[in-house]
Amino acid sequence: MDATQIKPGYLQTLTDLLLSDLDFACKSTNTPLHNFHSFPAKFPPELPRTFIRELTSASETVLDPMLGSGTTILEAFLENRRAIGFDIDTLALLISRVKTSSPDIDRLCDIGSKVLAKAKDAIVNQQDKLQTELQIRWDPKTKAFINFWFLPQTQLELMALLREIEQIADSDLREFLALTFSSIIITKSGGVSLAMDLGHTRPHKVPVILESKGQAENIKGKRIRSAIKEFEKRLNINLNALRMHHELSSYFQPQIHYGDAQDLPLRDNSIDLIITSPPYASNAIDYMRAHKFSLVWLGYSIEELTKHKAEYIGNTKIKDISESLPPYSNSVISEISKVDENKSKIFSSYLHEMKLVISEMFRVLKPGKAAVLVVGNSILRGKNTYTAECLAEIGQALGFLVPGIGKRNIDRNHRMMPVSHQVDLNSLVQKRIHQEYVIGFYKPC
Repeated sequence: MDATQIKPGYLQTLTDLLLSDLDFACKSTNTPLHNFHSFPAKFPPELPRTFIRELTSASETVLDPMLGSGTTILEAFLENRRAIGFDIDTLALLISRVKTSSPDIDRLCDIGSKVLAKAKDAIVNQQDKLQTELQIRWDPKTKAFINFWFLPQTQLELMALLREIEQIADSDLREFLALTFSSIIITKSGGVSLAMDLGHTRPHKVPVILESKGQAENIKGKRIRSAIKEFEKRLNINLNALRMHHELSSYFQPQIHYGDAQDLPLRDNSIDLIITSPPYASNAIDYMRAHKFSLVWLGYSIEELTKHKAEYIGNTKIKDISESLPPYSNSVISEISKVDENKSKIFSSYLHEMKLVISEMFRVLKPGKAAVLVVGNSILRGKNTYTAECLAEIGQALGFLVPGIGKRNIDRNHRMMPVSHQVDLNSLVQKRIHQEYVIGFYKPC
């Protein structure tokens, strides 16, 4: 590669960043807006913020083609950059839109209070109507899911809240309250459902502690709280977060769209920086397994969500692909195939999908600019996927220069991952997500 094709100062900055401390263990987020809603495997806000500040200037364009909970988009927004994000996950899009919206806070408080008042009144005076609405809202398969995971009283309270939220005409206000509604269902503990570990995408049903005459039964299990009370608490928390950022309306409003990272509707050479975190291979983190708990309330059937899940990058569907991969990637696939042919095909499908993603990133990125991918390895039948090395090799084959791969330790207390609170070095799950890697891609001029 001709040395004249490289911007030495910019490339050195990118290299230095990849070699720096990327754990951010002692840092704290600069805004509570990141905490609007639980989301598995979020990287720390300080990571995109650092690269955005060092590699872009005000008004330049930052892209996240797989935006997840919108961490990159929100940080770019707060740094006064133009932000563009795409995802095919319905909940991810909702979270990202709400985080970067600028609703009228006084009006939102007023409407939120009315939603709560009407919901409380309905629980007392309109239970028959609520029961009827619960019976006709879903198809049998979706209704069975609701009945399995939510107590009858919880269903009534959620229905009372939801029917008021759905009547709000202003889309920004309605989405803000819908996300608040979702956030009391999807939490680290499983919120108001009967599930535990929803935030870790590992939902499982546990015994319930029911309240009887003010005294809890003497059993171990999950204490089910009032959905209306939880909504009221969460709404106040989110409103206070908004009040800290009343100036957001003066910033560049992010563009957030439904879109596939493998086929971006963007012009060639139009983006100044890309920061993203693709899904793990082989569905190691199953986003839809958790997201469906609130999405079924927001109008989606179990059947629709199951079909949609098959479109996610990193799913377990094997694809018929004729294109080749670079040598190292093929060698990793070959090693996995020695112990599990099916798993090797799933990983091969993942790498081919990511090849399309990285190709699109190369196309839309301006020459002399960078893309940053935060990725984690998986363990398939005891074999390390070496995902970071494979994706770096694929990027190089597509024309990127890779100045380095940074390594960061995952903070188990802050990043929600599907692992136990106790370290178990014999656990394959913990081995594969104890660390993650930050790949730097540079597009030559």
